[in-house]
Amino acid sequence: MHDLVIRNATIVDGTGNPAKSGDVVADNGKIVEVTEVGNSPAKARRVIDAQGDLLTPGFVDIHTHYDGQVCWDKQVTPSSWHGVTSIVMGNCGVGFAPVRRGSEDELISLMESVEDIPGTALHEGIPWGWETFAEYLECIDTPYTVDVGTQVPHVAMRAYVMGERCYDDATTEDMAAMRAITRTALEAGALGFSTSRFYGHVDKAGNMVPGTRASAEEMITIADAFSGLNYGTMEFVSDGLNNPEELAWIEHIARTTGCTVTPLVTAGMGPVWTLAEQLHADGFSLRPQVGARPASILMMLDGTINPMRQFPAYREIHDLPLAERQARLKDPAFRQRVLTEEPVLPKNKDAARFMTDYEYIYVLDDELTYEPSSDDTLAAVARARGVDPREVMMDVLSGGRPLLILFGRYDGDLEGQREVIEHPQSVFGLSDGGAHCGVLVDAGVPTYMLSYFTRDRKRGPLMSLEFVVHKLTQNSAEVYSLRDRGVIAPGYTADFNLIDYDALKLHQPEMVYDLPAGGKRLIQKADGYRLTIKSGEVTYEKGEHTGAMPGRLIRGCQRAPG
Repeated sequence: MHDLVIRNATIVDGTGNPAKSGDVVADNGKIVEVTEVGNSPAKARRVIDAQGDLLTPGFVDIHTHYDGQVCWDKQVTPSSWHGVTSIVMGNCGVGFAPVRRGSEDELISLMESVEDIPGTALHEGIPWGWETFAEYLECIDTPYTVDVGTQVPHVAMRAYVMGERCYDDATTEDMAAMRAITRTALEAGALGFSTSRFYGHVDKAGNMVPGTRASAEEMITIADAFSGLNYGTMEFVSDGLNNPEELAWIEHIARTTGCTVTPLVTAGMGPVWTLAEQLHADGFSLRPQVGARPASILMMLDGTINPMRQFPAYREIHDLPLAERQARLKDPAFRQRVLTEEPVLPKNKDAARFMTDYEYIYVLDDELTYEPSSDDTLAAVARARGVDPREVMMDVLSGGRPLLILFGRYDGDLEGQREVIEHPQSVFGLSDGGAHCGVLVDAGVPTYMLSYFTRDRKRGPLMSLEFVVHKLTQNSAEVYSLRDRGVIAPGYTADFNLIDYDALKLHQPEMVYDLPAGGKRLIQKADGYRLTIKSGEVTYEKGEHTGAMPGRLIRGCQRAPG
């Protein structure tokens, strides 16, 4: 009697190999057999007829910010709604350990500022009590629907070691202390270390977060904690990847410690890709991390960025319930006031541009392609209709649809993004699950990649289903030494998605207020997932949680079968 048999599936096994028909058998949370259709054992505690539907490994999301949310949301949503069975958090240098008693609020403030997670939710939802990183791991070592791994955050560690000096240059003693803390955390089960070197990550006072301009010596000293471990990953976001000095310490760390380095990158080929190819040829690992689409924000009436706030008429109704505000945006007298008023713009130039540059504000289409053309801007729609762009804005927002801003390189299509996703050294990431709660919801990108880039895209070439599944599974897992998952083969973890591929579809983003203290977040659900299975147990069936919690905290390197 086996635990689980899945029969008559179209198996895309995660390796990039062609799809094939087959049966899969699992016991004790591991795959024990993959056979041709009809050759599986007759008896199991649960037998699933796939009816020819798509069977993939569970998806591995290596770029999330659930560091606080895992304390209260053991389903780890919305990622788990989109076939994700393993997540890595603690990215971009922000997190909640180590921490000195009495300084917890400072870490919450930094997380709120950098990742747009409501501070009220973090205050109410996190059961503080740890100091060291190892103690934090003990606190979050609980059952989940997914497996959870995390990293040592540089910002928190700098605050712990340097106190009020954490924005200053580190001394030799500071660096040595941070190296020791990182090593101890890795030995306790951390999957890596993360930092932010991006000018846009600022605290509430407008200062770049601690460590943003940390010296090469500091980075090299901390990275020495990986030496001799034969696993571990350094993740960071940087605005200096075209700087030879930045690339020099990255190369030094990769070559001397053996750890994998994964910097966040945008579309376009640059020197970091050349370095990644050189290091790969020499047996080292630099894996530039790319997203499914350019960095973006969604602007909505109840979002963090609401372009109607620039108008005095709207400020008068801002505190009304959403439905009433939507109704007022349709009222002719109200609309006339908006059309004639002088806007009151924020001091931040980027924020002001988001609200007023109608040539680069797009209407998010019903198909959620995130690949708009110049005809989809507020300005273009307004010209076609012979009206003011403000009228189009009010029409869209009053109907509950978001407006889309795309950052970085966007030349009217996603070809630049496809180019970097298909680069052999890239790794798929940047979902930011759990973060940017009021401006985006990219935790659904596994569904987006499968439905759009392998099936629905019309404005450029498709990617193969086998390739995209590989990027979402084995390819991502390898970056964090999670070599026991991401493949449908004997010995691997029995994590699966059974998908009605033709029915796979994203829902529209939706704002809900379900965080602790009534905090808000954008969520997005999907159709098409018949089953999600974690370690051999069904966790979701037709989008509904079964109550099963087979997921656990991942501690350190996970070895490949055999």
